[in-house]
Formats: sequence, structure tokens, C-alpha cells
Amino acid sequence: MTGKRWAFEDFAEGDTIDLGEKHVTAEEMIAFASEFDAQPMHLDEEAGKASILGGLSASGWHTCCMFMRMMCDGFLLDSTSQGSPGIDSVKWKKPVLAGDTLKGTSTITAKRESASRPTLGFVTCRHELKNQRGEVVLELLNTGMFLKRATGAAA
Repeated sequence: MTGKRWAFEDFAEGDTIDLGEKHVTAEEMIAFASEFDAQPMHLDEEAGKASILGGLSASGWHTCCMFMRMMCDGFLLDSTSQGSPGIDSVKWKKPVLAGDTLKGTSTITAKRESASRPTLGFVTCRHELKNQRGEVVLELLNTGMFLKRATGAAA
């Protein structure tokens, strides 16, 4: 294995991976929303205050994108990741407001070897993003595909 820290064998059920922190600015929230989710509460502070969200808030899709970046930096870019067959669930539990600092974790809930591809394994994770108050803002459950080290496939 060259240059990759995380192969299928390196994941153990119950382990938690720290994804670090991300400070969220109003400017980046507005830029994302302007292009991808132009609802008023994502574009304007006053509209956000008038909504049930209580202030300028990140689009849920922006929150997912920030999480993905954190997961890439936390372990995926240093792994044998082969992508994912999909996302099982996404829940936006609380709004992400301008000025929030998000902290992410990924907890391994299951893993199994592929029945049809001997060089591949599946790792299921429960991911969370919390704000600076410790409130969960995002819950996500998905399975990733990783090459195995034992077969020599992890290069």
C-alpha cells in the first residue's frame, strides 16, 4: 500500500473519526445559496430572522457540502475510497447560522466484505455535525466502499 492510511481493514465498528472544525461565514452561505438554493432565508439576514430559522441560515445542501469537505479532509483523501453506493439518510436537525463553528465526527457502525468483489469492503458510518453549543445540526448515514489492503489492491 502506497501513501494511503485508511484501507478497509483499518476501520473497526465503534470507532469514531474526528473530522475537525469549520467556521461558517455569512458570505459563503450567501454565495452558495445564490448559485444553488436561492431561498430568501439563505440570502438575506432579515428574511432569515422572519423565518422559523431565526437568522441567515445555510442551505441544508450547503451543510451537506461542508460536511463532505470535512470528511474528505478528515480521512477520505488519505484512504482507498472507491466512492459510495448512496446515502441512507440525511437529517437537518438545527439551522446552521452565520458565525457558527461546526465540528464533525464519523462513527463506524458496520463493515462487511463484498461478496462479488474480493478486493473491496463496505464501511457504514453515522456522521454528525455539531455547532459550537454542542447541538447536532446534521445527521447522515451512508456506506462507503474501500479497497482492502490484504489483497494488495490498496495502492
